[in-house]
Amino acid sequence: MAYKRVLLKLSGEALKENSDAILSAEALDNMAKMVKSIYESGVQVCIVIGAGNIWRGKIAKDAGMDQFEADYMGMMGTVINAVALGARLKVLGVPSLVTSAIGPVPEVNVAYTPEIADKAMNEGKVVFLSGGTGKPYCSTDTAAALRAVELNCDAILMGKNGVEGVYDKDPRVNPDAKFFPEITFEEMLKQNLQIMDISAIELIKDKDIHICVFRMAAENFIAAANGKRIGTIVKKGE
Repeated sequence: MAYKRVLLKLSGEALKENSDAILSAEALDNMAKMVKSIYESGVQVCIVIGAGNIWRGKIAKDAGMDQFEADYMGMMGTVINAVALGARLKVLGVPSLVTSAIGPVPEVNVAYTPEIADKAMNEGKVVFLSGGTGKPYCSTDTAAALRAVELNCDAILMGKNGVEGVYDKDPRVNPDAKFFPEITFEEMLKQNLQIMDISAIELIKDKDIHICVFRMAAENFIAAANGKRIGTIVKKGE
């Protein structure tokens, strides 16, 4: 069965691919077409996107920068990525709304509230949930889990580079790694499988929200959003 409402957790790096610039027109177009395909299938879509193409925590650490300031820079980077992808969706005829947890820039986004985001999706818009949680010391994993709970999403869709889903160890260096087509949040925590931050899992482990983990590819996002069993499904135990 296809999901009614999904949250896409996208990587900022996926918006630049092999470009030397922070954004690639080709990568933006490819990502926007993937979102459009999901949207046109009738699934409501909201998006949390990272900012690794713009800002990395290691840079701040090497520069001796305080994490408080560095985290806010990362949150601002997610706003840039959301505005960029939203603009490309507009070109493709897909209505969208960029929300921000760190305050609005009235010309391009609005302040995030669950009510505004929920209303926009029900009106047929793709909604960007930028600015992280609005607080430092929280990852985009935590932001994705929090927003999925607030907006009653059915699933969080996550693409991973180089792996087909969740394994008991890294299959890229361990040929005997065991693949899990399905696993509960409790089992994942017990085995210390690093799919999302522990704080993010704690937010959703008792909720009826799936995390779908699969190889990073546009066709996999589209298939997962429409209910195809692909990669690994992480869910609440019985």
